[in-house]
Amino acid sequence: MLRQGSRCLLSRASAASLKWLRPLSTDLPAETAGDSKFVEAWKKLNPNQDPPKTPSSYMKPRPPTPSTIPSKLTVNLVLPYDSVLSGKEVDMVIVPATTGQMGVLPGHVATIAELKPGVLSVHEGNEVNKYFLSGGFAFVHANSVADIIAIEATPVDRIDPNLVQKGLAEFQQRLNSASTDVEKAEAQIGVDVHSALNAALTG
Repeated sequence: MLRQGSRCLLSRASAASLKWLRPLSTDLPAETAGDSKFVEAWKKLNPNQDPPKTPSSYMKPRPPTPSTIPSKLTVNLVLPYDSVLSGKEVDMVIVPATTGQMGVLPGHVATIAELKPGVLSVHEGNEVNKYFLSGGFAFVHANSVADIIAIEATPVDRIDPNLVQKGLAEFQQRLNSASTDVEKAEAQIGVDVHSALNAALTG
């Protein structure tokens, strides 16, 4: 009796909680209601200036989750001011997650990963394109779509090695001479980013 009553209570609790579940992100269009509310609020406060675009405004609506694993991974790489890749179908991407390099193939389990400064590798057949990301987030959806949101993204072949070495030396010097916690933190960020840039060029 006790077991049956417990199961009954659990079933009711589960049913009640399911009513409050939000739709999966893969079921939502790229531009969400939050963006529309932001635009409306912006126009009320500042009607003479266009609102800034959000990353989702650069994305196409996400396709529904297929019944079988697709042969390609669809990738969106967006910045606050630009769309670097939009709906590009590739074989694999490798993102610089804070927990280590993470490879994403079609059919990857839904994941959210924080990104550290490092290289995003986009694999399409025998061609590999590499971008240096300053940081951000990767949202891997169950429908084999990966949304990569970064602050900055630069093709690795456009990075000047001499400027990287100069910047690394400058921030290391700042770190050695820093006298406050704020100065140390700012210098350490500069060292970390330039070290990652240097590794991207030599790796």
